[in-house]
Amino acid sequence: MAKINELRAVMGKQEIAAIVLTDPVNVSYVSDFSGDESALLVTPKQAYLVTDSRFIEVAQHEVTAAKVVEHHNGLLAAVGALADQDGVTALGFESEYMTFADYQVLAKATDAQLVGTRHVVATLREVKSAAEVALIQKAVDIAEDGYRHVLDTIRPGMTERAVANDLDFYMRGLGASGVSFDTIVASGYRSALPHGFADDKVIEEGDVVTLDWGCTYHGYMSDLTRTFAVGTPDPKMDSVYKLVYQANRDVAAMMRPGVLGKDIQAAAHQAIDAAGYQQYFGHGAGHGVGRDIHEGPGAWGVYMDTPIVAGNVLTDEPGVYLPGIGGVRIEDDLLVTADGVEQLSVTAPAELLHLAV
Repeated sequence: MAKINELRAVMGKQEIAAIVLTDPVNVSYVSDFSGDESALLVTPKQAYLVTDSRFIEVAQHEVTAAKVVEHHNGLLAAVGALADQDGVTALGFESEYMTFADYQVLAKATDAQLVGTRHVVATLREVKSAAEVALIQKAVDIAEDGYRHVLDTIRPGMTERAVANDLDFYMRGLGASGVSFDTIVASGYRSALPHGFADDKVIEEGDVVTLDWGCTYHGYMSDLTRTFAVGTPDPKMDSVYKLVYQANRDVAAMMRPGVLGKDIQAAAHQAIDAAGYQQYFGHGAGHGVGRDIHEGPGAWGVYMDTPIVAGNVLTDEPGVYLPGIGGVRIEDDLLVTADGVEQLSVTAPAELLHLAV
């Protein structure tokens, strides 16, 4: 019931009398429902979790803060009928998530005026409770155990895909329910691709390898990146690594409540820009992480002018990418506290790790 009440409080501030949630992550966050094909309708009178026969028993077991309703003639048709039944005249919907096709179905199913909303549940999700932080910490711990496994097993001759698949399987064996996103293993020249998802490239002696990975534990995610060398790399990459490491530490040192996303971005760029590499660092320096791999706030998208607050969990991920040569990114997960940050992940080494081959 607590999350429903928190949602109603945000709705009141935004003058939203009723809302339907259709993003599965938001539905699960507010209602505790773990199944698919569902919607959560919150009206002034009642909250309803609507699903179909495949998940009705799951819903009845998991959901205590909303009335569970089984639909037979379409999910949104049932939502519309319930809204009309409760006398809803204006119904908010998640404009970032609902497709136009679904919007048309819902509009036909209800007499209520549909009103697009943004970041209603996201506002709640940005500040993590102690219990949520503990789950994220466990996801980080599993991911870091997986990283140590990679360092023990990676060898020249393996493909990037083989490394990624082995890591994913290993983390599941430690209790992860899945990966946070498709694991990135980018070696050699491909490490200059910020999101170079693992492919069939063979890892060679002397390659720099960027590993960007994470796992999901009880619905909460981790997101880490480490860069290391298999053997002895181009000496240039050692100096680039030290630069990115400095940028990573600069960000961690300045994060505290009240800092804006653009302040985080500026801190990440200080050392990199001073060394003349500004054109090789083009992405945001960090983002929120929790139920989704990219949440607010952070140094990205619409959050550049948003202050961070205690309870946010953010990534710290500067990088430098030299086309045709290689790239370096270091990413940690940080909990914002009352006076700074607590690092949830183990601090990366200050110098590029050269694995013996």
